[in-house]
Formats: sequence, C-alpha cells, structure tokens
Amino acid sequence: MEKEYFAHETAIIDKGCEIGKGTKIWHFSHIMTGCKMGENCNIGQNVVVSPDVVLGNNVKVQNNVSIYSGVICEDDVFLGPSMVFTNVTNPRSAVNRRGQYTKTLVKKGASIGANATIVCGHNIGEYAFIGAGAVVVKEVLPYALVVGNPAKQLGWMSEYGHRLNFDKNGLAECPESHEKYELKEGKVKKIS
Repeated sequence: MEKEYFAHETAIIDKGCEIGKGTKIWHFSHIMTGCKMGENCNIGQNVVVSPDVVLGNNVKVQNNVSIYSGVICEDDVFLGPSMVFTNVTNPRSAVNRRGQYTKTLVKKGASIGANATIVCGHNIGEYAFIGAGAVVVKEVLPYALVVGNPAKQLGWMSEYGHRLNFDKNGLAECPESHEKYELKEGKVKKIS
C-alpha cells in the first residue's frame, strides 16, 4: 500500500507510527515508535516526536521542536520554532524515570510561540496563545494570552489570534472574523 503522506528522504520514521493523509515531514526529523499524527500536519525541520505522542489533524510544528512522550496536541495546534515540552518534573541523569512521564494536553486551536517551554502536567486550553519565550508552569485557560517567565496572563485572544478588548458588559468582537466573545466569571467563551 502506498503511503498517503510525504516524508523527506532525511527524515527517520520508526515502525509502528500512524501518519495521516496529507501530512508532511521535513528534513532531519525523527518520528519515534507509537506516534499518531492526524491528517494534514506539517512537521518542520529537525523535529523530534517521542514515542506515543499524539498529534491531531492540521497540527503545525515548526523547526527544532521537541515533543516528548506524554504530550497530546488536539486539532489545529501551532507549535512555534524551537519550543519544547518537558515530561518529567524532577529529572536526574542517574535516576531512570521512564514510565513516570507526566501528561500534557494542548487543546484545539492553541498556539505556542517560538522558544516557549511547557513544563509537564500543565494543560493548555482551547485557542490559548502562549507568547514567544514564555515558560508555562501552570494551567492556561481557554482563549488566554500568556507571556513571560514564569508565564502570566495578559489578556484574551480570539480564535483568529487577535487580542480581545472587552467592554463594560464583558463583550468583545474579533476584528477579523467579527465573532463575538463573552467574559464572565474569569472565563471567555465564543457566543457567535
């Protein structure tokens, strides 16, 4: 059976991976045993996808990203250049903690900026936006904009990646899509 994805000749894909139709894997990337990738993903140059990682459909992984075991990225996630996930909270070279990996879930539509670090066990909400260089050490709410080290929330983002400015009634509109959002009790939801 002919494969339905593209892999550059320098990419290494271990046995036992599932790779969806239309996915592209570029130069010097290593996809390890047991990985599952959805359709239409783009895996940039020099990317490591460790065993048993799960990527949904349309996930964009930029160059030099490390996605370690325990990470799940839902559909439409963007992982910026050189960002990294961890999977052990207290690593030591002389102590083997394989099988003790802490899970991290990146929900649908979230974007993680260049050189950001996601410390394991801290989930990223739907359409959250993690700024370049941020170090995430706690849960990130859906639609939240977080920046810095340690990452702090600065505001809220639309599904199209625009900063939301809420009025006195807790309502905001995305300037590109014109979808409307509501901020209520410290949480944002799309209302149209």
